[in-house]
Amino acid sequence: MINLNQLSFTYRKRKPLFTDLNLNMEQGNIYGLLGKNGAGKSTLLKIIAGLLHPKSGECEVMGHIPANRHPQFLSELYFVTEELHVPPLKIRQYKDLYAPFYANFSDEQFSSYIQQFDIDENWVMSKLSHGQKKKVILSFGLASNCKLLMMDEPTNGLDIPSKGLFRQIIASAITDERTFIISTHQVRDIANMIDPIIILEDSKILLKETLESITQKLSFNMHFGTEIPANALYHERIPGGYQVVTPNTNGEETEVELESLFNAVVANKAKIQELFATVNHNETV
Repeated sequence: MINLNQLSFTYRKRKPLFTDLNLNMEQGNIYGLLGKNGAGKSTLLKIIAGLLHPKSGECEVMGHIPANRHPQFLSELYFVTEELHVPPLKIRQYKDLYAPFYANFSDEQFSSYIQQFDIDENWVMSKLSHGQKKKVILSFGLASNCKLLMMDEPTNGLDIPSKGLFRQIIASAITDERTFIISTHQVRDIANMIDPIIILEDSKILLKETLESITQKLSFNMHFGTEIPANALYHERIPGGYQVVTPNTNGEETEVELESLFNAVVANKAKIQELFATVNHNETV
């Protein structure tokens, strides 16, 4: 689906952002792309979409070179950006104008999604709040039934009920033929939904693993008391004790806590490398 090989990218008059980056993504998954602001998440998505061109290396997506912006490629890709710029059209007019570019677009699905989000198709898009705009664009992207749907900070602007609804809709829309990439630093909003997980830090991929692999290698537990386990990769103070991440030494699987995972990976790059026995030094560190 997506293959990046020895990819390098630099913004003008800045130091290199990516150098010799390698990454592969397969169909049928909801990838979580996690990282701090400025880690390169949005830039990576724009390169995959063909909106930015790599300085060197290879970027192949669905058998296409994104930078060529081939119509067939564009018809199978939808990118929900963090900052939304919408025309002064009614929602139904927007749908009628842009839906023909997507061969598998479903009017029925689109109507269902915006109704679930409590949106009226006669509302003018430019007059909507940021959260309402986000709901419309997310609904359109899901209803396009494109093979690759990328979402940059999709839950920004959504209220708590809408975030829950978003997770439900995403889970129902994924198929073996589609791939979703959700880029965010709001990890709690997408917990229990993404798999595999990719962590970006300092413009490098520190981790790319499935939840199954992570639970085999790491344990996430509450440790009550005043002492921190000697083998803790990360600890965070909680009432009565600590939330800790340790190597999984007993084979028991625990639920992955995404914030703790991110902090453990960033704080212990070498130890994580050892635990996951990486081969590709720039894909999983």
